[in-house]
Amino acid sequence: MADAQSRPSVLIIGGLGFIGRFLTRYLHENKLASEIRIVDKQLPQLAWLAPEFEEACAAQFVQGDMSRDYTAEKVFTREDGSSWDYVFNCGGDNRFSQDDEIYKQRSLQLSVTAAKEATKRGVKCWVELSSGAVYKAEREPRKESDKLKPWVRLAKYKLEAEKELEKIEGLNLVILRLANVYGPYCSKVIGTMLCMARVYAYLGEEMKWLWTKDLRTHTVHVLDKNWDEEKLGKTPIFNIVDHGDTNQGSMQAHISKIFNIKTGFHGTIVSQFAKLNLNSAVDEENDELLHPWGQLLTEAKITRPGPINPYLEHELVRDSDLSLDGSRFEEVTSFTYEVPEVTEECLREMIESYERLNWWPPIDLDARAEDAATS
Repeated sequence: MADAQSRPSVLIIGGLGFIGRFLTRYLHENKLASEIRIVDKQLPQLAWLAPEFEEACAAQFVQGDMSRDYTAEKVFTREDGSSWDYVFNCGGDNRFSQDDEIYKQRSLQLSVTAAKEATKRGVKCWVELSSGAVYKAEREPRKESDKLKPWVRLAKYKLEAEKELEKIEGLNLVILRLANVYGPYCSKVIGTMLCMARVYAYLGEEMKWLWTKDLRTHTVHVLDKNWDEEKLGKTPIFNIVDHGDTNQGSMQAHISKIFNIKTGFHGTIVSQFAKLNLNSAVDEENDELLHPWGQLLTEAKITRPGPINPYLEHELVRDSDLSLDGSRFEEVTSFTYEVPEVTEECLREMIESYERLNWWPPIDLDARAEDAATS
């Protein structure tokens, strides 16, 4: 391992977010940086941090809004006057279905303001975390050079941020377009699916998906982050996605097995009707799920349930494939995925992480699996 002086200094924007906290912990525990500073709008005490993140995330934490010039100037200033070597922008508002103005201020403006300050300070490399949903939705995996047509609002402003950053002269920019990121403590997309399955197990009802089993919902595990920054800087845009070709059918099979519930798909007629009345269909589903979820929490005496719930975001319930080709990233960096696909074990690990923090209404999954095996 290199001595401290030869290690790079790292600034992580959005360091308390789902990806940011894992990156911070990885760099800290493996002593890969001479100095790590993280900045986030929220305080660590309010960020639902698991105990294993507390030491790393508290070391050099700065609270601030990086969309503001004075905050960016303060955060980029180091005691010895030197510049940060690497900046990872994991920040911005990563919730779905927000108003345009929220994304403009909290995502687009944040990226541009902070990147301009980084350029003034001579930062060696800026790594911008973007979204794989910036491409036109197609079943065939999208390459970095394929047509861009964002199909969720968050991705629209991620793409706009990419374009604005590319205009900043002197910014050594790397763009990572991510598939659905999942793993322990995940509260979005796959985390939502698990909460929905928990409700259907409680109700003893079949869990049905819209559209078809072939709809791509590509993924990447949050623990896959052994990126070589020196190689990253040579080519600016990469798709980050595992090898699993995750789709609704594979997720359905895992969930059915874990929870021992019947799963399936609504027929063509129901799906087409839902497409014409999608907001109403999603609202109805949410009404049917949120009340029993509340009952589950009450019965389990969970008074501080954490950020997970079965609420479906309207934007994500679309007949749109998130399908990425990540071969370029592996060819350029020689990166190997430690978690090459979503497995039943991965999903069980997510549930166990929720249980550790008392977010999850208890359920004996092993007993349900035994029942399924003997039935």
